[in-house]
Amino acid sequence: MASTARLLRLLSLLQSRRDWPGDVLAERLEVSPRTVRRDVDRLREMGYRIQAVMGPDGGYRLDSGSELPPLLFDDEQVLALSVALQAATASATVGEAAVRALTTVRQVMPSRLRHRLDAVQFTPIPGRADAASPAVLVALSGAIRAREVLRFDYTGERGEQRRRVEPHHLVTSGGRWYLVAWDLERGDWRTFRVDRVMPVVPSGPRFTPREVPGGDVQEFIAAHFKGADATNTWPRIGSAILHLPASTVRPFAGNDTVEDLGDERSRLRAGSWSWAALAASFGRFDAEIEDAQPRELTEAFAALAERYARAGVPPPKPPRAATSGVDAAATRGDPERMSMEEPLLPHPGNRDPDEVETGAADPGRGAPEAPVDDEPDLLPESAAATTGATASELPDDVSEQETPFRTPEPGESVGTNDLDDA
Repeated sequence: MASTARLLRLLSLLQSRRDWPGDVLAERLEVSPRTVRRDVDRLREMGYRIQAVMGPDGGYRLDSGSELPPLLFDDEQVLALSVALQAATASATVGEAAVRALTTVRQVMPSRLRHRLDAVQFTPIPGRADAASPAVLVALSGAIRAREVLRFDYTGERGEQRRRVEPHHLVTSGGRWYLVAWDLERGDWRTFRVDRVMPVVPSGPRFTPREVPGGDVQEFIAAHFKGADATNTWPRIGSAILHLPASTVRPFAGNDTVEDLGDERSRLRAGSWSWAALAASFGRFDAEIEDAQPRELTEAFAALAERYARAGVPPPKPPRAATSGVDAAATRGDPERMSMEEPLLPHPGNRDPDEVETGAADPGRGAPEAPVDDEPDLLPESAAATTGATASELPDDVSEQETPFRTPEPGESVGTNDLDDA
């Protein structure tokens, strides 16, 4: 290893922990303890304050000072930092700052590292657009570190509320930031979305930290998201046989268990926050399902089947109102009924095709077109259906026909509404 690269590696090790025995450093760097002492002296000449630790395992300690020399990174650290910044550009919280930082880091990179970074091209996909303010994150982190009671206004489903909590942890999951805290007024653990938190100053008195249920904040949050009380397990667990081979089910099973039963069948054991949600998750495989266990899961399948059956019934169509063209056709040829009913609206479908606006023929324009509907006019089964009259009240030539249309006289023009589309 070249001397410059070894110095960077030594500095990286000294920054990673408080104390380093000299023999351990020599083993890590694959050099002798004498070479380690010489490299430490070179770092001191560059301005790094490295103290010698006395004792049987004597070693070295890197102290922080008010005047720090320029930060030095090895190649792997620079690439890791750059990739992390590139991934952070999709963050709704620090995305803009990550872009600026990535640009700055890239400008000071050696050309060999810049080429390696440019070869690592990927597209970060933004998660939820619930941006937490960096200032709020700093305030919450300060209260957690100082172990001070935190007061804040929280905007939730019930509107804005003032809360008093003992803050313990900041966690991030799925693109969101959460505060895990002990609620003093409710006497229980609560998880708050940071994008809905607005801290109130000053903070409260100091408190003694509590231990989250189970002792592991990551497991506690995972259980909270699953709807469980404390343990990181689904509150509802069941299984069913799918008429699909295990090789088809496994890629979509996630953390669920798939048992190969042969004969193109497999048993899937899964969990969810409710029996209805668990039953619906089996339906995503679009296959026959049988032998569901336990009984609660079978009942959930039956309830969903009834619900889906009701959803599959199309709504009734509203009755179609009779159009003026049908009314005109139904009453045409019956002077008595025409005189009893209101006059027809003066639209082109009720006129003689040879008439125009002024009532005179216009050979240049031709006959005006009748209004066009999306569907042909519905014709009544009989004139009685349109007028409400009984068959005995209608003229013989109308009651004996399927439609109440008269045969046009020779030479008489026929309007568009006089013709059956069939």
